[in-house]
Amino acid sequence: MVTEVMASIAATVMRISIHVIGGAAAAIKTYFNETAYLPCQFINSQNISLDELVVFWQNQEKLVVYELYQGKEKFDNVDPKYKNRNISFDEENWTLRLHNVEIKDQGDYQCFIHHKGPKGLVPSHKMFPPTKLLVIANFSQPEIMEGSNSSSKSYRNLTCSSIQGYPQPEEMYFLLTTENSTIKYSTTMQKSQDNITELYNVSISWSYSGFHDTTNRSIICVLCVSEMCLFSKPYDIAPVPPKTHPPPKDDILWITALSLVIVGVTVFFLVRWKRKKKQPDLSRECQ
Repeated sequence: MVTEVMASIAATVMRISIHVIGGAAAAIKTYFNETAYLPCQFINSQNISLDELVVFWQNQEKLVVYELYQGKEKFDNVDPKYKNRNISFDEENWTLRLHNVEIKDQGDYQCFIHHKGPKGLVPSHKMFPPTKLLVIANFSQPEIMEGSNSSSKSYRNLTCSSIQGYPQPEEMYFLLTTENSTIKYSTTMQKSQDNITELYNVSISWSYSGFHDTTNRSIICVLCVSEMCLFSKPYDIAPVPPKTHPPPKDDILWITALSLVIVGVTVFFLVRWKRKKKQPDLSRECQ
């Protein structure tokens, strides 16, 4: 099919009127695993039937993505990696629907239309510039977790992670908020990319040693991708109550001595009162 089209183009160069759509390249953003709509931008002003047309799309590598030959799908010239894909054609809008979009589908797509006449195929439409497809995948909300090897007395190892996103993040950091300030802590971002889906998993780590402070603090993890930032839930840190200092040793001695004196005086008066109570009443005996 491609050889036939190219030969037909070369043979009819002398008096061919090709409808070319010009202007700035249009970019289409589509979410991972959803449907991309690739326009052909063809204005069928003469109401030509699809039975008389050959419509096909090519990617930036000049590989045929889809072909509609005289109103019927044709797979002879479609590249093998697109033959088993879920692809459909919208006749009303002259749009190609690429379902279950993958990261590797990113790139330029171009639509071509040829009119099949008595003398063969005649080019009638070439979309230019091509449509640029951008595929994005939202990262999960960043999550802060405390490492199992953290020491509650001196420091804690905090890790923030986010998964299954694209494109590659630009920045990831911690924000420490206190009563009077907000401080940014940037650390090295660890990245890994899935070999099949090409999605990224990212994380950062931080050893925080300010748990002995006596003020309220909150830590937030921030992940920025393509001018958009995601925020984790706050990791709140309760203030440590101030320690009560024991009185000096001299004060303890004075308090102990005073307590002994009070106890001794109390015992003395109790003993004396009991003895006085046991003595007989002489006035009553004389009577």
